[in-house]
Amino acid sequence: MAQCQSRTLTIQHNQLKQNKAHIVVGLFVSWLLLSLIAFQHAHANDEGKTYVAMGDIGAIKTNIADSSGASKATWAQLTPEQKKVLAPLGAEWDTLRPWQREKMLDIARDYPKMDTQKQERVQKRLVSWSRMTPYERENARKRYQQFYNLSPEKKDELRQKWAEHQKLPEAQREKLRQGSSEIEYDPEFD
Repeated sequence: MAQCQSRTLTIQHNQLKQNKAHIVVGLFVSWLLLSLIAFQHAHANDEGKTYVAMGDIGAIKTNIADSSGASKATWAQLTPEQKKVLAPLGAEWDTLRPWQREKMLDIARDYPKMDTQKQERVQKRLVSWSRMTPYERENARKRYQQFYNLSPEKKDELRQKWAEHQKLPEAQREKLRQGSSEIEYDPEFD
């Protein structure tokens, strides 16, 4: 009974720490957005440019014309070429955020210029992305950002480990996947 209560207290303590972290991050993002808006008002006509703060991603665009309304385009309004490239996202296109649509339209624009191998990789990633839940997508974004923020040495070390893992026979990789539920993540990632 005491062990059960201890576990419950530990879980509650961990949830409290996570909630505090979420509040701190939320406050920081709010502060950042307010700062961007204040910056926009203070420098509205700086050299004839208008600055727009985009709350979804915190980016600053230097020209409103950069947002040609393409990010508001519905699936029905896309060209046949865009639909062909972005087909894996067709069912959810109209629910994507504007910045996500813009990013996907950029991919569709650059797609014809890509070599065949890169086009196949893009298609494979779009399919796997479209099959992820929102929770899985958020985790993927966080993991990417964490990897991006690592030192070059740590990145190289992880790439080397991944290459070694890829060389293992499928049976051995499956065995590692089965045992991975017991393995803790690297604390640098959490």
